[in-house]
Amino acid sequence: MSKILIRAMVLPMTGPDAFFPRGEIGIEDQRIVFVGESGSAPAGFVPDRILELPNDVVMPGLINTHTHAAMTLLRGYADDLPLMPWLKEKVWPFEDRLTDEDIYWGTSLALCEMVRSGTTTMLDMYASMDQVAEAVLAAGTRAVLSRGLIGNGPNGERALQENIELVRRYHGAGDGRVSIMFGPHAPYTCSADYLQKVKVEADRLNVGIHIHVAETQDEINILRDQHGKTPVQWLNELGLFGGHVVAAHCVHLTPQDIEILVQHQVYIAHNAESNMKLSSGTAPITDLRARGAVVGLGTDGASSNNNLDLFGEMRSAAFQQKLRVDSTALPAYQVLEMATIGGAQTLGLENVGMLAPGYKADLITIDMDQPHFYPRFSIPAHLVYAAHAGDVRTMMVDGKFIMEERELLTMDVGRICQEAEIRAKRISKELNG
Repeated sequence: MSKILIRAMVLPMTGPDAFFPRGEIGIEDQRIVFVGESGSAPAGFVPDRILELPNDVVMPGLINTHTHAAMTLLRGYADDLPLMPWLKEKVWPFEDRLTDEDIYWGTSLALCEMVRSGTTTMLDMYASMDQVAEAVLAAGTRAVLSRGLIGNGPNGERALQENIELVRRYHGAGDGRVSIMFGPHAPYTCSADYLQKVKVEADRLNVGIHIHVAETQDEINILRDQHGKTPVQWLNELGLFGGHVVAAHCVHLTPQDIEILVQHQVYIAHNAESNMKLSSGTAPITDLRARGAVVGLGTDGASSNNNLDLFGEMRSAAFQQKLRVDSTALPAYQVLEMATIGGAQTLGLENVGMLAPGYKADLITIDMDQPHFYPRFSIPAHLVYAAHAGDVRTMMVDGKFIMEERELLTMDVGRICQEAEIRAKRISKELNG
């Protein structure tokens, strides 16, 4: 039995008014046992270790609801292109040359970056997902994994079987830190029959579906030409909605689309920076939230962002909606909710996303004793509008330290960076000489 007491400013994300300027949080093994003002530890709680961090804010770990982790290997390789040429001319040829080991090291690189920037959990979609799972298990973080399924491609049926096998081998692995979804890529890369097969298997195995939806105007045009419907309307007609579905992007939505998504409780993964970089558009996040949709934040892959920093994503998400609507749209605390408890709900995770008794001890501490955090009028505002990745000091997942004093404890950063560099440059040379 391990007991840890952290004394710091505590932002538990249990409500807009919940904040303890001189607070403490008690952890026993994997779980939080109490949160409150300093001195509120219950009688009999004798910690094995005490962390005194009076100038840090303790908050739930950030949750990345949509990414392609191993695409760190393409960071800076295919910049300044629209989505379709970016995919067809650059990304897909590069990905065709990735080996299982390449994907392991690319994922490990992503996990290093995520840990250093405060992300405890990710929802990932890619290939060779057994390698992704092994990287997550080694790092000690939490993840929901989905095998990317391009049904119209030559390997569609094999990829579907790989996703089924992924559920069998890794759903619940790492004491529950790893769980699995199915990952049909998008409505324009999967046929109706294929999507319905995916739905049948997801329902049979009682897992969710993770899919790109209405990301670009090109996608809207393709579905309109092929089916006379929007992507959301077509997926709804096929019966894909109804279970746990995470729809990434959702940029181009009609009012009817929004009603369908809300009616079927489809979860939205919002990727503000990727949408901006690829000129995909601005998702109607305030409209979705006003209708009751649950929205989480994602970074997308490092090839279209180019980082995995959810603090930057929070700031961009807020500013985008303020530009789209008005300056009152998406206040800071709501954005923090999207990055924490909203992310947990989007991924279907229980007892994650808040600091409360009985919840899993997935948390980070932010070093607030820095010039860009003074004066301290509003901690939520500082975290959304002023914080950046390098401010994260400590990370814990499932009650275990993953990073302390900005030092990663579970990953060899030097080797991971070297492996990623060598492998990415090898593929680039094969393709470009």
